[in-house]
Amino acid sequence: MLVTGGTGFTGSHTAAALAAAGHQVRLMVRDPAKVGQVFPLRGYSPDDVVAADMTDGDAVEAAFDGCHGVIHTAAVVDLRRRSARAVEEANTRGVEIVVGGAVRRGIPSIVHVSSLSVFLVRNGPPMSASSPIVDGASAYARSKAAAERYVRGLQDAGAPVGVCYPAGIIGPDDPGLSAMTAGLKSFMTSVFVLTSGGMQIVDVRDLAALLVTLLELPPGPHRYVAASPMLSWSLLYDLCCTLTGTHPRRMRVPGAVLRAAGSVGDVVKRLYDFDFPLTREGMDVTTGWPGADASATTRELGITFRDPAETLRDTLRWLFVAGHLTADQAGTLAQEAMSP
Repeated sequence: MLVTGGTGFTGSHTAAALAAAGHQVRLMVRDPAKVGQVFPLRGYSPDDVVAADMTDGDAVEAAFDGCHGVIHTAAVVDLRRRSARAVEEANTRGVEIVVGGAVRRGIPSIVHVSSLSVFLVRNGPPMSASSPIVDGASAYARSKAAAERYVRGLQDAGAPVGVCYPAGIIGPDDPGLSAMTAGLKSFMTSVFVLTSGGMQIVDVRDLAALLVTLLELPPGPHRYVAASPMLSWSLLYDLCCTLTGTHPRRMRVPGAVLRAAGSVGDVVKRLYDFDFPLTREGMDVTTGWPGADASATTRELGITFRDPAETLRDTLRWLFVAGHLTADQAGTLAQEAMSP
């Protein structure tokens, strides 16, 4: 089974879950040196690694050799204005080469990791796998929407492609501090912003289990959401306080103020480029997340999503162990981690 983005957060957890389920795994990575840095955290040592970029058709085609399944987790995430065109082209082209190439190759089980952002309307109706596709404002969101339309076309033509739509991915053992993990670290070390709306997360370990399940399903146009229950920002703050026994600094900011700040951020990016989600689109997500319904995933596949408190506990504890939080910031979780 080929896993693209094999040293990334989702890809590495998925590769380990596939191996634990008895599958032979091939990793496709851009930098093989990262394999030795990432996988000791997983308790798994991959022995089949190919170096390839998802936009290199010949290299991807070679990586398919001998594979009976493909899980495409690779994606470029870069919020800088100057990178917009490259992000859009790479992510769209990557899906065409990896997912489309696997279809043309006749590989019987193919899974594409999409995003709930392809359905997002601020304060709109709850999202599901059957929601209409929406073009976002950022290059990343546009690239995911374009990829989604391409994959839907493959499914409509009968291709054996399954799609997963995760909420904010978070959990322990994050090799590069992805967006949600980095955000949690920022809340605990700087200031917790409390505003309107809320968020949904999915534990990376649950997401990996879902991707393995999708790969093992009979071929078909499967589409499933991956998300735990909705959390208001105040509830998220209270959970972190309860889990750590600390009280991080907090600040209440009206949603309208954050959205205005995001609009200012869009203007600033034209003069001073930065890789930070202070954009109108980012603030629309922060203050107007409409919620996503993952009940069909549990009902039809038996995949349950763990309580957010468990995910947050494990993530905060790991952030301390990995040196991203001090003992004072991690509170009782630090004491627990240091206990014999």
